[in-house]
Amino acid sequence: MEVLIAFLVGGLAAVGVYLMLRPHLIQFLIGFLVLGNAANLLIFTAGRLGSQSPPLVQRDGSLLETIANPLPQALILTAIVIGFGLAAFGIVLFYKAEQALGTLNAEAMPEVFEPAPAPSPVDQVRAPTPEKERIPV
Repeated sequence: MEVLIAFLVGGLAAVGVYLMLRPHLIQFLIGFLVLGNAANLLIFTAGRLGSQSPPLVQRDGSLLETIANPLPQALILTAIVIGFGLAAFGIVLFYKAEQALGTLNAEAMPEVFEPAPAPSPVDQVRAPTPEKERIPV
């Protein structure tokens, strides 16, 4: 079972990296989510698929029922919540980028997107004043 999941993790990681290398930003976001799922599956597999024996024993010395390791489950649940938050943020960010730039293709976006330069206060002080505002000496 571990070998099958190892191949699945490798396949998901490969698909995630492939999508992240695509020029379209939505494909990048989907690749990021797939790569996150591959990492979650890797953590789940590293936490052992089989059950473990509990630390408690009964009075006669027999073990209670087998238990699952809760630490990988807690890590994966936290990673799923964080991944969902990042996906929501990415969707909103890409929506605003599409409104501002008109495209979500990274190759079609301008190299530098700078706003118009603001006037410097120093330039305003050094600028000659109009004739009306000059004070006679």
